[in-house]
Amino acid sequence: MTSEILLLLIVCLSLLAIIHKNLFIGIIALSAVSLLSALLFYYLNAPDVAITEAAVGAGLSTIAYLWVFRAVKNIEKESTKNENI
Repeated sequence: MTSEILLLLIVCLSLLAIIHKNLFIGIIALSAVSLLSALLFYYLNAPDVAITEAAVGAGLSTIAYLWVFRAVKNIEKESTKNENI
């Protein structure tokens, strides 16, 4: 029963990440998908895979996505500032 609930949440959050217009919400949804996947792996008696998924999927990937998101926002601000001149 628990694995079915986790899978349903993973599917719902994946759809949210795909459909939502706000990229920041999409990044957070993908991070939540990774955390729920790690929880599912732990529930399925694969703690090594769960730790790797939590560290890489939810940790490093989210940091990389947020870093690129911030960089793109800064580039957009500079380009609109140059267009106004």
